[in-house]
Amino acid sequence: MDSVIKYVTGFLGGLLSIMMAVIPVSILWYVLTGGAIFNMDVVANLTALINAIGQGGFVGLVVLVILVSFFTKK
Repeated sequence: MDSVIKYVTGFLGGLLSIMMAVIPVSILWYVLTGGAIFNMDVVANLTALINAIGQGGFVGLVVLVILVSFFTKK
């Protein structure tokens, strides 16, 4: 059972690292061409996310701290 959990967490960690590599490429693509990649407007989605966190006040700050804790390596 322990090996299955390690396998799944390794797979999800690899998938997350691929997605984190795709985000800057899609932002660069949007800046250079003005078109959305995979039919998603990444810049507008990131802007909406930042605005939602900013308008959240203290709750937005707590969510931001939780998000940062997910993406920092220990």
